[in-house]
Amino acid sequence: MASDIKRIAAIIAAEIGSRPEQAAAAIGLLDEGATVPFVARYRKEVTGGLDDTQLRDLS
Repeated sequence: MASDIKRIAAIIAAEIGSRPEQAAAAIGLLDEGATVPFVARYRKEVTGGLDDTQLRDLS
């Protein structure tokens, strides 16, 4: 199961131009109910600086 999540995060990361760790962190925050503007503004340290465009593409 964990390897599936890592594989999915890697695919998404390639599509939005980020590292898999960044994509996985953003997926986790969005899955917990955080909004794109909130993550882009207040959780940059968690997502490694993903911008709102990348987060929108991810969601």
